[in-house]
Amino acid sequence: MTTYFSEPQSMYYRFGEDQDQVLKVLAERYIGANAQADFVYRVFQKSGILQNEKGLYDLNLGNRFPDAPKDHISYAAALVWGDEDRNLDVLVRCYGPVRFYFNEQLAYRSTVMDEISPDATVKLSIDIKPGWNTIWLEMKNTPAGFGCQFGSDEGKVRILNIFAPFEERQGQAGWIYSKPISAKELPTLRSGESSISYGIGNSDVNLLGNEAEHSLEWLPETDWSDDNKAKPTLERIYGHLPGRHAYAWTQLNNSDSTGSLVQLTGQSSGSLSVWIGGKRVAQVKEAGPFEVDVAAVYGRSDLLVRSECNDSEESWHFNLNAMVLGKPLQLELPQRVHGALGESWLYAGPFESETEPDVQDLIRTDRLYKTSRTQESAETESKQTQIEHTYWRLDRPDAWIRPYYENAMLSNKWTVGSVTNYGRWDYPLGVTVYGLLQTGRHLQRPDITRYAAEHVQACTRMYEYSLWDREQYGFPAVNQQLVMLKMLDNCGSFGSAMLEAYSECKEPTFLPIAKRIADFMLSRLERKEDGAFYRKCIGEYAENTMWADDLYMSTPFLVRYARVTGDSSALDEAARQFSLYRKYLFMPEFKIMSHVYDFKYGQATQIPWGRGNGWTLFSLTEVLEALPIEHPERPALITFFNELCEGYAALQGESGLWHQVLNDPQTYEEASCTAMFAYGFSRGVRFGWFTDPEVYVTAAQRAWQGLVCKAIDRQGNVHGVCSGSRYAFTAEYYDKDLRTVTNDNHGIGIMMLAGTEVAKMKKHLAERKTESSPAVSHS
Repeated sequence: MTTYFSEPQSMYYRFGEDQDQVLKVLAERYIGANAQADFVYRVFQKSGILQNEKGLYDLNLGNRFPDAPKDHISYAAALVWGDEDRNLDVLVRCYGPVRFYFNEQLAYRSTVMDEISPDATVKLSIDIKPGWNTIWLEMKNTPAGFGCQFGSDEGKVRILNIFAPFEERQGQAGWIYSKPISAKELPTLRSGESSISYGIGNSDVNLLGNEAEHSLEWLPETDWSDDNKAKPTLERIYGHLPGRHAYAWTQLNNSDSTGSLVQLTGQSSGSLSVWIGGKRVAQVKEAGPFEVDVAAVYGRSDLLVRSECNDSEESWHFNLNAMVLGKPLQLELPQRVHGALGESWLYAGPFESETEPDVQDLIRTDRLYKTSRTQESAETESKQTQIEHTYWRLDRPDAWIRPYYENAMLSNKWTVGSVTNYGRWDYPLGVTVYGLLQTGRHLQRPDITRYAAEHVQACTRMYEYSLWDREQYGFPAVNQQLVMLKMLDNCGSFGSAMLEAYSECKEPTFLPIAKRIADFMLSRLERKEDGAFYRKCIGEYAENTMWADDLYMSTPFLVRYARVTGDSSALDEAARQFSLYRKYLFMPEFKIMSHVYDFKYGQATQIPWGRGNGWTLFSLTEVLEALPIEHPERPALITFFNELCEGYAALQGESGLWHQVLNDPQTYEEASCTAMFAYGFSRGVRFGWFTDPEVYVTAAQRAWQGLVCKAIDRQGNVHGVCSGSRYAFTAEYYDKDLRTVTNDNHGIGIMMLAGTEVAKMKKHLAERKTESSPAVSHS
């Protein structure tokens, strides 16, 4: 019997049969450990190194330095932050000779085959330590190529954020890279007290020190050229564009508590409007100096300026100062932006005259702004609608602000640590959000449901921006999985939770995203000839396979999409997929499901992984709940449900838990599949799908008691949940390689869902018994 903690540490020891208290502690522990901190804003220079669609940073220096002499060398350097220890696989694809140093240790030196094979990819494992970690690439120019691609394996899932080194660039995102130098000028990398030589060096490079202290010329350049410095701000950012306008956004810090008027003074090359706190307080119609007294509350207020470029030859500009009682007031960035030290304004534009953003939309960072609407088509001589957008930038060369997801990061084993998960879109968190929503409803705790809905909103409100971010920079810095939508894992689970949250908040960003996900599933997802969903994944480990997991990654979303939109074809598709998956994965001798069917070998793996079966039963109950009585697939799916439940009930362990490999009692007892079976059995009892429900009432209650005794401790920590899985034809992989992780996101939400469903089952049984009890007569 698997043991994760001693009996006095268990939730059952502390609260006994008080199921609501268990759910309360589970939800509150998760919320307490996952603060509502979403995205970090940083300066990023678009002229720097961009990512490709795989998330690899493309350091193709041959394109950047086409005239570089043969055998000249360039360097690229970056910092990586670690909140805690994190093991990560990185990929290197060479254009030419490459050396990769991680934390001053040589981690990789390219071979001849790496350098001359265009498709060669090298996978390396690195151990990111808490604090700053250094990356140093040395790349030599050859006739075959110059540079490399570098990034994390599965970059949309296992995010690798890159930050600029050196004090002058502190807080900025992105690589720096040097102009090519000859081999005689090879530098030494120094960090702290240690020194590692990369050749015959005559200079030191301290990546945490001052950039100006050495002779290498680093790009991208952070300062304007002398010619641009001579121009006023708007002119050097946008050029001279008569009839166009731009917005500048700052924050006025009014330190005066007397209520005195604030005096705004300045100079403008054209018409100018000023808003404070969303209210227009000044309008200047002519070029020249201006002075106006305005009311402003104590403390910080958003200050927005609209400046128009006029038809004269005067450079496009404005300047603005604020004073109260003769004392200058501070103007500060309205958003915390790392790497923007010394800046006080953000800029958006240039806008065509007929394009006017709403002022309230302009004082936020989760919006894109339309700059133009129509363009002439040279081919057809007709006007075509082509909406262009922009975002906030700084008065620096090609420097934009960019939001980054920098919270909990996945390692090679899908594990995350103690950092908040808030603001991430991924499939395990879809289950977590659903669990929080149902727990909040069950406990009548709107604060819990609101937290869950706001996690989803944090993602969806940045969706339009994240699409634009991908277009601009090659790969998004937020919503990576949703934007780079290529498989069901990327959208189905969290998309389902999003639609579940829709009833709580009616968030307008939810439905357009749901429509895109539905189109992906119903029209663009890979299918076998019979219509079954499968994973094509060319060149990846999962190539040409079908996973039981994908029933969960698809069908609950389709059920909710049909409910919200009225599109019955989505519900029909969900029911159809169960019939198709049964054909490939059902193991009739045990009445359970194989984890994977591998089309490369023409057979199922015959390994009934616990959570894969849990996903199946969980999702089948969601489909059955939604299917009309008269639906043609319903009788077969009810039969399938009973077959599966019979198979699962027969394999339940003495402790009430199921094993990691269901038919192998030598494997460890696993909590997440146990919770899913409790969930499925409870719903089967409540909805009347069983012909003999008593067996499943007992099994569900034993499962829940097993969880609160052996998997959920009295602090609300969840134990015994295996990490995210690949697949294998042997049980040993699931038992020995997929070890359990405390508070793994695959298990937290389903514990709450199991608890709410067992509670609903008990209430259903109590009410049924009350209704069937004979009336008591009084004589």
